[in-house]
Amino acid sequence: MKHFAFCLLLATCLASSAAAKPFKEMFPQIYDSIDAADKPGIDAMDLQQGKVTLDGKIATFDLPQGYYFLGAKDARFVLETLWGNPADTDTLGLVFPPDVSPFQSDSWALEVYFDKIGYVSDSDAAAYDYKDMLTQMQSDAEAGNADRKAKGFDAIHVLGWAAEPRYDKDARKLYWAKRLQFEGDDGETLNYNIRALGRHGVLVMNFIASMQDLPKVETALPDVLKMVNFTDGNRYSDYLPGVDTVAAVGIGGLIAGQVLAKTGILLVILAFAKKFIFLIFLPVIALFGRVKSWLQNRRGGGDNDAGL
Repeated sequence: MKHFAFCLLLATCLASSAAAKPFKEMFPQIYDSIDAADKPGIDAMDLQQGKVTLDGKIATFDLPQGYYFLGAKDARFVLETLWGNPADTDTLGLVFPPDVSPFQSDSWALEVYFDKIGYVSDSDAAAYDYKDMLTQMQSDAEAGNADRKAKGFDAIHVLGWAAEPRYDKDARKLYWAKRLQFEGDDGETLNYNIRALGRHGVLVMNFIASMQDLPKVETALPDVLKMVNFTDGNRYSDYLPGVDTVAAVGIGGLIAGQVLAKTGILLVILAFAKKFIFLIFLPVIALFGRVKSWLQNRRGGGDNDAGL
């Protein structure tokens, strides 16, 4: 009986953990069309489903049926090799919706990383006028455009909210979206952000999507918000006053972009790049050389554009 109980417990644990599948099994209909140079990386990928634990064991993703997760190594292969973006060691993973491969341009992906800024107090969460905040972000962005153009980069304009900020105090999750536009580009860029607050910092989740994908993102948002949770010892409620580090910003600072230079901007680049991914991969390195140089310049110079 004890042996049976142990086997039952083991089976239950295995059933609740992530199950990985190869790309060829998940997407057999497009596998043969993939460029031969990319197949070694594609074949090495593990498309994880079920319950996934992030590197560092700070949080888990309990993925609904059909969703899948790429760990840090596989996510960087997609972001850097397939999509032509700069190297980024902070990336912890990518989440994809059901039946969507990295070679599709008509859906979304969710990039995940952890910002260890400390415990973010949410005591000010209800104190913000988001109309005034938007006006200030627009002003800050326009003020920074002169410097960007002097350096040879395109100006960026904050057009408005695509989704006004919302904060779920019970779940400690913050989400909002901005409408951005690059000078000279007639189209708009979607910048959709989620922040999950934890004991030692913020789990940063950004949608890689176009403005046309906004309805799909909004439809998936409840699933995404529910799927991610911090592990024991890392939850917001585990905070120890006087012991743990307290972040220098509150809820408003997270929205206004006063924490990281890469917050939002990196994913703006990725959203722009993603729109040029087709069923059969086409090289994009040369096409995005200017954009990559811009991002690398910003990182090297430590520039922080508030509100972007």
